Amino acid sequence: MVDTSSQTINRKVPILLRFKRMLPRSLFGRTLLIVVTPTILALAMATFVFFDRHWYTVTHRMTYAVAGDMAAIVELIRHSHSPENTAYIVNLASEKMDLFVTFSPKMLLSETQHDTLNPLENMLKRALDDRIKYPYNIDMRAAPEMIAVRIETPEGIYTIQSPERRIYTPTTEVFIIWMISSSLLLSLIALLFMRNQIKPIRRLAEAAEAIGKGREVPWFKPEGAAEVRQAAAALLVMRDRLRRQITQRTAMLAGVSHDLRTPLTRMKLQLALMPDSPEKQEFTTDITDMETMLEAYLAFARGEEAEPVVQVNLSELLAEIVSLTHRQKPHIILNVPEGVSIMVRRHAMKRCLINLISNALRYGKQALVNVALRDHAIDIVIDDDGPGIDVSQREEVFRPFLRLDESRNPTTGGVGLGLTIARDIARYHGGDVVLETSPLGGLRARIWLPI
Repeated sequence: MVDTSSQTINRKVPILLRFKRMLPRSLFGRTLLIVVTPTILALAMATFVFFDRHWYTVTHRMTYAVAGDMAAIVELIRHSHSPENTAYIVNLASEKMDLFVTFSPKMLLSETQHDTLNPLENMLKRALDDRIKYPYNIDMRAAPEMIAVRIETPEGIYTIQSPERRIYTPTTEVFIIWMISSSLLLSLIALLFMRNQIKPIRRLAEAAEAIGKGREVPWFKPEGAAEVRQAAAALLVMRDRLRRQITQRTAMLAGVSHDLRTPLTRMKLQLALMPDSPEKQEFTTDITDMETMLEAYLAFARGEEAEPVVQVNLSELLAEIVSLTHRQKPHIILNVPEGVSIMVRRHAMKRCLINLISNALRYGKQALVNVALRDHAIDIVIDDDGPGIDVSQREEVFRPFLRLDESRNPTTGGVGLGLTIARDIARYHGGDVVLETSPLGGLRARIWLPI
């Protein structure tokens, strides 16, 4: 048995998805849509009600009144028994009814009236059908602002001209113009109002992005609606809390470093006074490892240390790093466009790049560094020809103090913080570090930074 309800739901889901894709993505566009859509619907409904009630009713009554007057005039003229009476009726129609009558004896209409696309003419035709029993013809453009009805009688054709204002009221154009102009005016006011309301939200987003990158935002202050001010105040409070936390963490680690270095120094002095022995060599190695781990952990903590953001020439910074690494391994190639600058913390970014390049040189025989510009971002790609890392473990290596001995040479140094520090620094600048497969056969470290 087929579940028809589930099939109906499945058909509705793509329709909803297509509808959502058609909606504006920005808050300004969606809010404007919320404001403008009811205005358009109100305009459409008011126009429909106007045409269905006011225009139709008024025009119906006016056309029936004119048709009745025309029918009465024709009958009065036909039953008048003297030219004086006929002239009196014609003058009376002209003075009191604004109907101008002429007579063409012994003539026939060339054609009778048929339905047209003009709603006013069709309404007048229906009124004449009810009031006049003779064939007739309507000319809506007999003269400027005049209409003519030619009525065929046995004696000839009566041509009756009437001003348009007797069957048509200009309130239609006035109403439509007023509705459109008022809707445009209200939409414009709503547009300006919404722009002013959206501006504090955009500034809040810009400030949040800048704070996320560790930059100062002296230009930012709570403004706008009460909810936006509340969110802005919460953002500033969060920034202060994060700064206090980072400062306390750095101070704590500095204290721990001082406290640990003192006993380590005493132990090194005591070992220096001891005679050489295998045990002394083991203790010396352990103390050296402890100092290395301590320095690595402090470097990891300093990755979030407060440092001013400055304009850095990326080509000069990479050239400086490459010149340092060339002393140990000269097999590194640098491809970077000239004049590429970026706003970063120079020392932190230098530490990030050194970690990635040193990591490539540690496990590979050569390294290739490329810099590419794309929309609102810079890509720094570091390739090596080492053993690489399995795809399933590329996220694990970013965990602090984790080393994958199965995929890397176990005799190499490091305590498992190089990639962690690099990613933390990149993310602190609003970017990220990802690992991919290198065309050289090893590992590719891609760091991207927003500009």
